[in-house]
Order: sequence, then structure tokens, then C-alpha cells
Amino acid sequence: MASATAAFYKSILDAIPSPIFVAEDDVRLVDCNAAAARLLGAAPELLLRRRGGEVLHCVHASDVPGGCGRGPHCADCVVRASVNASLSGHKVVRQNVRLDIMAGETSVSAHFLVTTAPLEHEGTRLALLILEDISELVMLRGILPICMYCKKIRNDEHYWQTVEQYFSRHTDASFSHGICPECMAEHFPAEKLSSV
Repeated sequence: MASATAAFYKSILDAIPSPIFVAEDDVRLVDCNAAAARLLGAAPELLLRRRGGEVLHCVHASDVPGGCGRGPHCADCVVRASVNASLSGHKVVRQNVRLDIMAGETSVSAHFLVTTAPLEHEGTRLALLILEDISELVMLRGILPICMYCKKIRNDEHYWQTVEQYFSRHTDASFSHGICPECMAEHFPAEKLSSV
């Protein structure tokens, strides 16, 4: 019966679309859900017993021989601080963080909301770590290269797309169209006069 219950809760954890990790002291990962494994492109058994910075490919994980948690940048790590807060019994909810991570040979910035919560299992203090990827939202807040004439937006592949195409590709937003009063007066002056 206990294994059936454990399998049931594991299936719930794996159904959650956000990456979820279970961490212990020193941000060593002891479990993760399927979304976390997909995010990192590795089987869960390859991620376990390793520190968070190593698993997330943090650029600072190899700054010093001791690895993640030992370098000068680790003192300011939001992920590490959040896990440690939860190991002390506190919750951290949606803390914004930019992680510089290695993608192959290139360093890229990834933006996450970090949530942690304390968890105790069989007398061991653990922290539940949830990462929400907000990189697209952060990108959309940045400067978009837009044509000053036709208002098309240049994407990362240097192709020009309409505003509608760009936003439908990068967000869940949909558009409805209307005409503002200034454009109505400029493009349809007869309709303006007849509606008065």
C-alpha cells in the first residue's frame, strides 16, 4: 500500500508543469519531477546528489575547485539563500532571480521566479524548490527592435514579423483589432462626420 501511495504522489508531482526539485543541505538535490528533468535535459538519476548550481549549469559553479556554494558569487545566490531559508523553516515565494548559465560553450542569462518551502520527510529537513521560467517576459520588457515605418519587429533570427506574429510566438496573448479616434479621423473622415 505504501508503494502505491508513493507512486500516486510521484505521478502528481510529475504532472505539475513547473520544474520542482527537492533539496537538502548544501542545495544537494535528492529528487525532482519530470518537468525539472526536461528543463535540464537529463534523466533524474543523473541530477541527484549533485548541488543545484552544478545541475542548473551556473557559470559560477566551477569558479573554485570546491564547486557550487564555495565561490565568491555563491554568497549572493538567490537559489541557495532561498533553499537555506526553507531548511530553516521559512517559505520564499516567487523571488526574482537572473541566473547566468552555460548553454554548451556559451553563457546565457535565464530569469526565474524562485519559490521554496520547508518539507520534512522521515525526520530529514528538506526544501521544495520550484523554478518558474520568466525569461520570455523579461525579454518582452526589454527593448524590441521595431521598424519606424511599418512597425514590424525584428526577431532573434533577424527576420521581420508583424507585432501580432511576434507576440503570438512569444506569449499567450491574442489580439483584437479596432481603430483609435485619431486614425478614424485621418483614414475615414466621412464616417466620422456621418456618426456625429
